Amino acid sequence: MHFEEVDAGDFRIYAGAIERPRTFGYVAAVVVMRVRGQAARQEAFRDENLAGGYGWASPADALRFAVNAGRDVVMCGGALQGSR
Repeated sequence: MHFEEVDAGDFRIYAGAIERPRTFGYVAAVVVMRVRGQAARQEAFRDENLAGGYGWASPADALRFAVNAGRDVVMCGGALQGSR
């Protein structure tokens, strides 16, 4: 497993690249947490199987996709309300 953390305003993006068992590649996963603001330390979004479980060729590719997905969630504030 490979992990990366990115701060994005009031949120922290936790990205992961998880090696797929018995198949090629890495699955991208993301958790977005609200770390500042009215409700501190609250999970805002989670997807442990981004892109339908697509097998990325390298952990760096999977992490890049996961971080970008987390940034999309943060930037599109409406998605934070509907993801719980």
